[in-house]
Amino acid sequence: MIRHRKLLPALALVPLLAACATTPAPDAPAAGKAAAGFPYTVDNCGVKSTYQAPPKRAVTMNQHVTEVMLALGLEKSLVGTAYLDDAVLPAYKKAYDSIPVLAKEYPSKEALLAANPDFVYGGYSSAFSAKDGRSRDDLARAGIATRLNTEYCPTGSTSVDDLYREVRETGRTFGVTSRADSWVGEARATLAATEKRLKGVEPVSVLVYDSGDKTAFTAGGKGIGNELITRAGGRNVFADLDKTFGDATWEQVVARKPEVVVIYDYGSTTVEQKKKRLLDDPALKDVPAIKNRRFAVMPLSDTVLGVRVPAAVDKLAAQLHPAR
Repeated sequence: MIRHRKLLPALALVPLLAACATTPAPDAPAAGKAAAGFPYTVDNCGVKSTYQAPPKRAVTMNQHVTEVMLALGLEKSLVGTAYLDDAVLPAYKKAYDSIPVLAKEYPSKEALLAANPDFVYGGYSSAFSAKDGRSRDDLARAGIATRLNTEYCPTGSTSVDDLYREVRETGRTFGVTSRADSWVGEARATLAATEKRLKGVEPVSVLVYDSGDKTAFTAGGKGIGNELITRAGGRNVFADLDKTFGDATWEQVVARKPEVVVIYDYGSTTVEQKKKRLLDDPALKDVPAIKNRRFAVMPLSDTVLGVRVPAAVDKLAAQLHPAR
């Protein structure tokens, strides 16, 4: 699963009512009369798309963007999904179970096109793999509109404002603006309540341990995981790593003396196995988090740019500052 953050994923769809103009291809709006509230043009990670109506046959690649769609009540617009990291949120399970799963991980280009999509929504840039023939340009040439989760846009760091934008732009694309606005309002309230509870706390230093043996694969300063830690009353010891995820040496881990290790839980390696790897390493024995056995655990899907973030901040805060 390191592949996600190192390769970055997404998916593709075939056009019905939506038309996408993808740089460097010219805009190609769908023929016919535009739906109410359309046409809608959006610039997503440098790719400009114009929609004459909401997509009707969407495919999502990666769990967090699937959950964005489900949070907006758009399961009937989905003709396929792929790539779970962990269990879908219970509130979305019934809706999720109604959607065809195209592949356990990424579907082949042929399997994707067989779903006849008009929109593909990728959570990581690896979802739009050029070597597999499903780059955003490839899909645009096939008449398929695409969206990439903004955590993986080329520039800038990710904040909760980007989450609000992600939900609002997706809602606008599918013609459910009021649902998106309602979700954003609830998210703001959740985050404000956590902030109030944490007022005045002293931040604790945090190492994210995603995976790795020769190096620590960790959260850098560019992704939403960094802000999640900050809002939960922590300080990411690798906030200066100019990536969403990246490798750090164990010598750097020792030097930065994290007080808590946040373990990302997903895949075939269990949390207990990850803890054992850290606790059994003699080089780490004097690291405060290891010496004091201070671990927090977060499902991977809580830590990427999706609708879990507001609740995830509260969940992590409860582990970093249990007295609050």
